Amino acid sequence: MAIAFVLNTTQSKRKKPPIWIHPTFAPEHGVLLVLFGAFLTGAALAQQWTYSTTTALICAFFALQVEHPLVVQIKLRKNFKPRYVLWGGIYGGITFLLAIWLWLQSSVLLWLYALAIIGLIADAISVIKGKHKSITNEIIVFATICLAAPLAYGATTGSLSLQAMAIWILNTLFFSSAIYTIKLRRKKTAAFKPGVIYHCCAVAIVTCLYTFNCLFWVTALSFAIALIKLGVVFTFQKWYRQARFHSIVIFETRFALLYIAIASISVLPTHLPK
Repeated sequence: MAIAFVLNTTQSKRKKPPIWIHPTFAPEHGVLLVLFGAFLTGAALAQQWTYSTTTALICAFFALQVEHPLVVQIKLRKNFKPRYVLWGGIYGGITFLLAIWLWLQSSVLLWLYALAIIGLIADAISVIKGKHKSITNEIIVFATICLAAPLAYGATTGSLSLQAMAIWILNTLFFSSAIYTIKLRRKKTAAFKPGVIYHCCAVAIVTCLYTFNCLFWVTALSFAIALIKLGVVFTFQKWYRQARFHSIVIFETRFALLYIAIASISVLPTHLPK
């Protein structure tokens, strides 16, 4: 019996698949909320959902998955990891094929692809320089992810509009605001001043977009959710800085979902086209 047990144990160990077979996924679930939220606002602006919209969503999802293995492999530098290279290549290949198909349906998407590539290159450079978690790079990452909004609009309608790009800017400003509140939990970045300056600048940008008729007034007002959140954080800053991270995730997620709902509904017509 003892010999049989040893043999079974040895066989089970041999049958264990190599680690590089296991897929890699973005460890931060918050970026998925940003991606789907931004995409939803773009699809809502398009006021319809087609097979091209679904394809664009799948393309955006796999494009997001490329970033994690790329960043990890760059950080490891000389320590080559087949798993990250393999899955980064698979995700990149799927993204490339879907992007080509979408481009053949709507050539205007090429501009969005260029912006996404620039964002990915900037992210890679920041990793090499050891500034991956800097505020500037995190804003660039959010801006790149929020390209999902004009991607959804462009893939669905076959064109891009000023309003679609304005939605991209609005999404970037809102989701980037979380960078400043989250960093309040760290001693080195615990000052409120940078966050206040950012929100003031963001309000000015949103106001300009509304003034030039790039946003509906309700859509523009959806950014007020970020201001309300900042006010709540300021009022209960002791709790915010000392609470468990899980509680902060729930806190941030609720405000993000509220913003997504308002921004998406605000661009819908009274009756959807049949």
